[in-house]
Amino acid sequence: MRLALHILLIILPVFSHGQSEIGWLVDEAPEDSIQPLAVDQHTSVRPAIRLKEWKHERNWSLTPAADMAIRFNSDLEFKSALGIAFEAKWKEKWYVRLLGLQGIGQSDSVLEPKSYLRKNQPFGYSYSELRGRIGYTPNEVFQFQAGLDHNFIGEGNRSLFLSDYGVPSPFGQIRTRFWRVEYTVLYQFFREQLNDQWKQKNGATHHISFNATKWLNFGVFETVIFQPKDTLLNRGYEVEYLNPVIFYRPQEYALGSSDNVLLGLSMTAKWRKHTFYSQFILDEFSLTEWRANSGWWANKYGGQVGVKGRLEKNKHYWFYRLEFNAVRPYTYAHLTSGQNYGNQGSTLSHPYGGNFMELLAEFKFNYEKWHVDVFTSYSLRGKDKEALSYGGDIYQPYTLRPFEYDHKIGQGQGVNRFHIFVRMHYPIFKKTELRAFIENHLSYSTYNSRWQYTPVIGLRSFLWNDYRNY
Repeated sequence: MRLALHILLIILPVFSHGQSEIGWLVDEAPEDSIQPLAVDQHTSVRPAIRLKEWKHERNWSLTPAADMAIRFNSDLEFKSALGIAFEAKWKEKWYVRLLGLQGIGQSDSVLEPKSYLRKNQPFGYSYSELRGRIGYTPNEVFQFQAGLDHNFIGEGNRSLFLSDYGVPSPFGQIRTRFWRVEYTVLYQFFREQLNDQWKQKNGATHHISFNATKWLNFGVFETVIFQPKDTLLNRGYEVEYLNPVIFYRPQEYALGSSDNVLLGLSMTAKWRKHTFYSQFILDEFSLTEWRANSGWWANKYGGQVGVKGRLEKNKHYWFYRLEFNAVRPYTYAHLTSGQNYGNQGSTLSHPYGGNFMELLAEFKFNYEKWHVDVFTSYSLRGKDKEALSYGGDIYQPYTLRPFEYDHKIGQGQGVNRFHIFVRMHYPIFKKTELRAFIENHLSYSTYNSRWQYTPVIGLRSFLWNDYRNY
């Protein structure tokens, strides 16, 4: 099987084709939410590669970028950043994108940026929002990327595989498309702060997207998180994981390592302008314990089901989504922060980590230039208590668990939360995606048993996702 794949990858590049750009990784808008039905379309890996859709008159563009917001609560809080966005293409095969903003702000759970560089200041913090990638497409089969940015795998608002919540990370990526298959290999470079020092850790990911028909897609996901250096070994980037056609779980056992391997399956079905999607993530699992319904702590898995779609009338577009996510305790966690499924203090998947269930709904529409986004969610999360880990915080080692069996979602200090978020935004400069916006947040939590209303106004470039709906 491996020999046949190598031969196929050697033969296919005789076809020549190029690219125009790599799309920005942003929320689905009403007008671009549903792709045409075709066996050669793969929408589960983002940002998307857009062939021959260069939107600029020149081969390059340089535009201003902004990220400004004011939060009105008991105290007036703000963040403010200015910068530039640069895009260029060369010979329809090379694509370059750079985004850099420098800003200041006050630490706050709503406005805090998940930035790569951040420094505490007397007034709050200063931060740098840095993103960039370079892409090379030699033909219609292969596409290579490298940069500092987010990558996303899935069809949902959330992803249990890999999401763009958290801090962007350096990466290298190979995407191969042939027949009805798109195969993605992703190498990522993470870090964690330990005793005021940065400690490196790495990740390697494989994802296969297979279009069985024009309307039915299956996906297989696997990833491994490992430390290049610990107290016993200094191996750098593990060369065994560089092989693009191996399975990580057998390789991990062969190496005798304690690396963290996760496996996932997905299925997507499309009907007209509606998409039904699902994900299943598996961290560790014992079939014997599952059959016994024992609630064993190491049965670590999660699931997602959802539906989204687009409606259109008289050039007005509506987008909707209904999604359910649930993850068992201790999923994504490991012995140390150097082995868990996170980066710089944030999870690489769902923002809640583990030990939760969530039901969310989205509705978006536009009228002329006005856009309205409505988001609402209900969640049950299990918080830690008494210096023990109940499986929600992936940065707590699972060795701090209070017992071996009878673990269930919501254990520990169970917190129910309802949140509704309404945003109206208007484009100031269409080519730069610079928009003025106003947001209204209304939430209720059983943690403090009170309602909280928070308005936010601002001006930002809608070139990357700025999550404030969790």
